[in-house]
Amino acid sequence: MTVDHAPPHSPPDISPLPDVEALTPDRGAGRGLTVPRWLRRTVGPVLLLALWQTLSATGVLPADALASPGTIARAGAELIGDGTLPTAMGVSLRRVAAGLLIGGVVGIALALLSGLSRLGEDLVDAPVQMLRTVPWVGLIPLLIIWLGIGEAPKVALIALGVAFHLYLNVYAGIRGVDAQLVEAGRSLGLGRRGLVRHVVLPGALPGAMTGLRYSLATAWLALVFGESINADAGIGFLMNQAREFFRTDVIVVCLVVYAFLGLLADALVRTLERLLLQWRPTFTGQ
Repeated sequence: MTVDHAPPHSPPDISPLPDVEALTPDRGAGRGLTVPRWLRRTVGPVLLLALWQTLSATGVLPADALASPGTIARAGAELIGDGTLPTAMGVSLRRVAAGLLIGGVVGIALALLSGLSRLGEDLVDAPVQMLRTVPWVGLIPLLIIWLGIGEAPKVALIALGVAFHLYLNVYAGIRGVDAQLVEAGRSLGLGRRGLVRHVVLPGALPGAMTGLRYSLATAWLALVFGESINADAGIGFLMNQAREFFRTDVIVVCLVVYAFLGLLADALVRTLERLLLQWRPTFTGQ
């Protein structure tokens, strides 16, 4: 009997696997040294100041049109040294704080009344929306007639700007709460007060924080207009005096102070927002 012998089985051709590290793209390739983000953010302002100083030094930008950064820095140091600028900042901050407090209380109260009740919405929302369309800066003549030329019209103007922004955002936040969350709260046995406390108000908090940020920006804008009403102190008073004597360096110093105080207030609200809204994960960019 003939037995067929199968050819011997040849071992499979096992080629070496490609190096995994060689296939993995090097995320750091081509990037070089990583520059901190805070340093990247300062490049633009530094270049702008350098260009500004160059144009001023070469005479392209006349000093009577706009002072150089060096002149502005010296003027700011003088105003700080003699106490003029800190005193003016204190007066302006008190006005903003008073207007923010009054406008915040009025705006939030009206938003709660209108957002939590249909009857309140019918009574409050339409008049507020009508008044909101009126330019609040155009009310300065009426405020002077009604309240005089003292501190009252300045604070009232700031309060008006603050109240409208807070009302709109808090009202939208209340009405934007998911109805399914409200139904879930009812199924858990929450009454009206419990729903407002544990469901509606936390859901409206992001809108309230946004409204607060807008209100602070509007408060500083209203302060500029308000301090033009026969003011005898404050940052706006310094600007008016500087305008009379064509002191562009002092005017720019006051504008820088306005910007710094606005950024500081916005940073405080952002910090407060992170503390109060820890329960809400958000996209922070890539």
